[in-house]
Amino acid sequence: METLEFIIYPDGRVEERVTGIIGASCAEVTAKIEAKLGVVVHTELTSENFAKQHSVSQSATQSDYVSGDDISGFSQW
Repeated sequence: METLEFIIYPDGRVEERVTGIIGASCAEVTAKIEAKLGVVVHTELTSENFAKQHSVSQSATQSDYVSGDDISGFSQW
């Protein structure tokens, strides 16, 4: 669910919080509102900005899984 929340402080500052919009399209959604509100002083991106929408087009098969201790295809941190 896409949500835009605005918090208006007594000194006139407006805090805008956007949730539910995946990727950078958030900026497109909020651009006209921000233009009417005035100067944007600070922007803080959330993890949703960096997320990508995934569509599942095929089902997993047994060969898609690693069996035993074979982790050669994985990087380790």
